[in-house]
Amino acid sequence: MPTDCIPFRETNYFSDFICNYLDEKLELRPFYNRFPTLENFKAQIEEKERNYNHAYRKTLVDVIMKHYGDLSLSAATLTNVDLLRHDNTFTITTGHQLNLFTGPLYFLYKIISTINLTKQLKEEYPKYNFVPIYWMASEDHDFDEINYFNFKGKKVQWNSNQTGAVGHFETKGLHEVFDVISAEFGPGKNAEQLKEWFKQAYLNHTNLADATRYLANALFGKQGLVILDADDKDLKRLFIPQMKKELVKQTAFKTVSETNKTLEDLGLTIQVNPREINLFYIHEGLRERIVEVDGTYSVLETDITWSKDELLKHLEEYPERFSPNVIMRPLYQEVILPNLCYIGGGGEMIYWLQLKSNFEAQGVTFPMLLLRNSALVKTTKQAEKLKKLNISDKDLFLERSSFINKKVRKISNVDIDFSEQIKHLEQQFKDLHQLAEQTDKSFLGAVNAQEVKQIKGLKHLEKRLLKAQKRKLKDQIERCTDLQEQLFPNQSLQERNTNFSELYLEYGEDLIPKLMESLEPLKGEFVIITI
Repeated sequence: MPTDCIPFRETNYFSDFICNYLDEKLELRPFYNRFPTLENFKAQIEEKERNYNHAYRKTLVDVIMKHYGDLSLSAATLTNVDLLRHDNTFTITTGHQLNLFTGPLYFLYKIISTINLTKQLKEEYPKYNFVPIYWMASEDHDFDEINYFNFKGKKVQWNSNQTGAVGHFETKGLHEVFDVISAEFGPGKNAEQLKEWFKQAYLNHTNLADATRYLANALFGKQGLVILDADDKDLKRLFIPQMKKELVKQTAFKTVSETNKTLEDLGLTIQVNPREINLFYIHEGLRERIVEVDGTYSVLETDITWSKDELLKHLEEYPERFSPNVIMRPLYQEVILPNLCYIGGGGEMIYWLQLKSNFEAQGVTFPMLLLRNSALVKTTKQAEKLKKLNISDKDLFLERSSFINKKVRKISNVDIDFSEQIKHLEQQFKDLHQLAEQTDKSFLGAVNAQEVKQIKGLKHLEKRLLKAQKRKLKDQIERCTDLQEQLFPNQSLQERNTNFSELYLEYGEDLIPKLMESLEPLKGEFVIITI
């Protein structure tokens, strides 16, 4: 199975900030613990081994197994859950929202990166065990971000007026979505498998968290993935000390605000801003911020209020009603898990880099941060067409107009690149400048004006000729742009738009094994895969 790689910076789809992190630029060094290299994991293991509360392992395993319920688990997953009981077992974690039918394709890449890294670490550090964790973002409340997936250019959407944490959402109404996707998937063995997964996940489970757990287990159970829903009373009880500190001392607001100022000075556009209190209150469809004014705590948009002592007592009695926001969720994760590394996308990497100071203030080990694998998947037929049309992998990443212009120049029998003529003209005017300097400097303005006019004229002529050639070569250019659109739908990365079902229809049960063969989590480059 052929693969090729492109540096992330050369794709032009990743921010300078993320590329600078991958290049280990010195100015970013204070914002992370250790860069994710195989050799750096040794010190990370030793630090986590010292600082993690190993007494939490029993609760962690009990909660995981309770949530799995009567779900059929593979031997690999059961083994990994049991390994979590042992002090020499550590986790590699990725997290994702509960997107309908997994959402964009990169859901798979996150989890595959996580599984593959645990395998690589086991080979390097055989006396330890490494378990891949998928942390379900079940307490998220942005339903509009997760209630759809794209299939062959169409948006398949679930409409619901439910509110609160999305993991609690009842799956009623999804039978209508099932009818739509059944028609879209069509007939055939692979289509039937997709329909069965959707039906079992969303029609045979009562809430979105259980549905997502079923689906993720169906896709990755054989590889030993362990799925964690941390929206649980017993797990949140372990986090009470940190939540108390947040409520009373507002630690995150002070530490992260200071870090944000430093990062802004480095030119970063801040991803998340801390609140004075970074906890929500969730209960019976409610998920609203907790605020404090003059010693009185309240829940926004409600009549719920407490004194400080009342609030802390309520926290002890009902920890499940307190929900960490985007600032506190990473801390919660690292408190309850024996975790070494978090794997996420570019946006996640940026907000994690904002958080190290809060971890230090709370005395919690900051994990290593690894950018997930990114990939473009081509069929053999698409690869053959690209070769026939003389389109390189790098060409595909060009913005559409640049892509078209490059193709016109490449296939045209007329040279429409005027850069040499412009260069020659600039040299001529350089000589004219020198002549004006030596004779009459008052002519310099006229020379400058003439230079601007003539170069502008050449560029305008070049554009007109390009436009004429585009009309002449319309059919060939359309074949090129159609192919680029297939691989970069809506002129965005395939992984950010396409649902895995499109590829599964093509490759069936071979899809995930083939992706796992191709994605190397520590490689640090964008992967192009031909299946």
